[in-house]
Amino acid sequence: MGVSESTHSARERIVREHMKAENDLDLGRALDTFGHPRYEPIATGEVYDGPAEVERYYRESRAAFPDQRNEIISLRHAEDAVIVEFWQLGTHKCPLGRLAPTGREFRCRMTAFFIFEGTELICERVYFDSATIRHQLNGAS
Repeated sequence: MGVSESTHSARERIVREHMKAENDLDLGRALDTFGHPRYEPIATGEVYDGPAEVERYYRESRAAFPDQRNEIISLRHAEDAVIVEFWQLGTHKCPLGRLAPTGREFRCRMTAFFIFEGTELICERVYFDSATIRHQLNGAS
């Protein structure tokens, strides 16, 4: 069947705007890129569904890592998704679950599947190794 070039372009524009809004800490703008906000960080097993829950996730993660940001490595198109490989970086300034703030930085390679229905973003599903982040936050070499 295939996806048109205009759909690919629209989806890519949305994903880039979403990731830029996250870097700018403009969480309202990031939420606005969704047709229906849904965030699934696979390593934690949690699901944040709906505007209030996704906004809560953003606020909690940015409290722990106020300088959290992403650097895109590559971007690929699939039938119903844009797949982005990126570096996630941040400095641990506030508690993360039961982990007290360490003041240490982390850098973790991640992959996000931005799932679409047509040109409407309906889910961001992120895959990462939480042990990589915890290892760096704990100061292990």
